[in-house]
Amino acid sequence: MVTEIAHLRVTTGDELAFESAVAEAAPLFRAAPGCRAIRLTRSIEVPRLYRLLVEWETIEHHTVSFRESEAFSRWRELVSPYFAAPPEVEHVVDVLRP
Repeated sequence: MVTEIAHLRVTTGDELAFESAVAEAAPLFRAAPGCRAIRLTRSIEVPRLYRLLVEWETIEHHTVSFRESEAFSRWRELVSPYFAAPPEVEHVVDVLRP
């Protein structure tokens, strides 16, 4: 399993609209081949900073299957108006689990 971590900064004042857009887009991820889970977190110290965590079966499920799909285009259409900066995305794997 691979976890995608997208670091998202939104424009101040757009936080609730962004959260609503992500909620609307969440089914796009859940329906994508290889997607196991999706979660959005918000920083307490910097309220306009979010982390989108998506668990994928393989990195290709994210980087190829999802990113080349209509679902990805729709995702970006819904959330990109709220970005204060381009998203920063990384992929991680667990090396220690409880």
